[in-house]
Amino acid sequence: MPRRPADGTPRNDMTYMRIGIDARTILNPEKGDAIGVGHYTYQLIRHLLEIDSENEYVLFFDFRVREKDIKKFTKLNVKIKFYPYSDYKKYLPGAYNEILGMATLAREKLDVIHSTSPSSRIPTSYRGKTIVTVHDLASYKVPDIFPSFKVAKYKATMNLMVSKADKIIAVSNSTKKDLCDIFGCSGDKISVIYSGFDKRMLEESKVSREKVLERYGINDGKKYILFLGTLEPVKNLTRLFEAYKIFKEKCQKESGNCEYKLVIAGKKGWLGKEYRQMVKDLGIAKDVTFTGYIIGDELVPLFKNAEFFVMPSLYEGFGTTVLEAFATGTPAIVSNVSSIPELAGDAALLVNPLNTQEIADAMVKLATDDKLRYDLRQRGFHQVEKFDWKKTAKETLEVYKNV
Repeated sequence: MPRRPADGTPRNDMTYMRIGIDARTILNPEKGDAIGVGHYTYQLIRHLLEIDSENEYVLFFDFRVREKDIKKFTKLNVKIKFYPYSDYKKYLPGAYNEILGMATLAREKLDVIHSTSPSSRIPTSYRGKTIVTVHDLASYKVPDIFPSFKVAKYKATMNLMVSKADKIIAVSNSTKKDLCDIFGCSGDKISVIYSGFDKRMLEESKVSREKVLERYGINDGKKYILFLGTLEPVKNLTRLFEAYKIFKEKCQKESGNCEYKLVIAGKKGWLGKEYRQMVKDLGIAKDVTFTGYIIGDELVPLFKNAEFFVMPSLYEGFGTTVLEAFATGTPAIVSNVSSIPELAGDAALLVNPLNTQEIADAMVKLATDDKLRYDLRQRGFHQVEKFDWKKTAKETLEVYKNV
């Protein structure tokens, strides 16, 4: 007999499902604001609940999340479940996930459980149908730019989750190819489902441009080039700084003055403290501004006021910031590696991230060619329309049904 929805209404539809989603990456007390996987999880759940009132959803949160933070997920077909005793994890990491995690999931009698990241691993002893979303395989593709202990831990969890999953969702065709190459997975086991982008990026910000520029000290009247992302080696910031120096010297040689600053926006990651010293050593410190973490309402004016955006990453599983640049009409220079070309299409200048001179030449091109900047803006508006969270939710729901 099919189970009843949360409101108790009898059901005759035998396709009714009880779907579990691990939502611990959202509003995680240990990790602060939702970024990356947390943003994906939040948007996926939000749009699934908009399009699907037929199935029941069990959302698993960290037990320390505040009640008021989860009210937005409250619906008749939603059950909120908290992982118990999360503070024991530091004392019993293996036992916590295997014993307490297994008991928590088993009680819910789920038809399928979706882990939105391999890091939110499902207990090995769990025997129900499982789906995992894989966002990023940088630890396999460019392992030397991450701490060795983190690479080892990530690989151990990834190996477990990939072998355990009944179905894998890859966020790009590039990620699917990497999965097949690394793990020898059958292509049939992997569904490619693009993430969407936050459509608030298409709207005018509630925060004024002047207020944002003043807050971050970039209101001196100079034009600026924008980078946005976590400050860590995979973002290739060292070569970006070197390319900016070449660009700056060329500007000064040709016009006697370089009117472009470089704005580095984002929180510090691994080795993040080293970058301020790097710009001093290169002699460009007075023209480089580090803003720190940027809150959501400030992103639109920061993008829109930039002359162009640069993302020379060594690897990206998806690269949401490229879409944010497109949505705000900001021309972009991006890497020609991993998933980035399939996201960017013909709407950005593609460069070899290992070639500093090539990055610098692209910066000169965008700074001096008004028509190119206009063309890229128009193409960007068109390209970003292909990425929609409602479409992501619909395709993910189909994976649940097929599993």
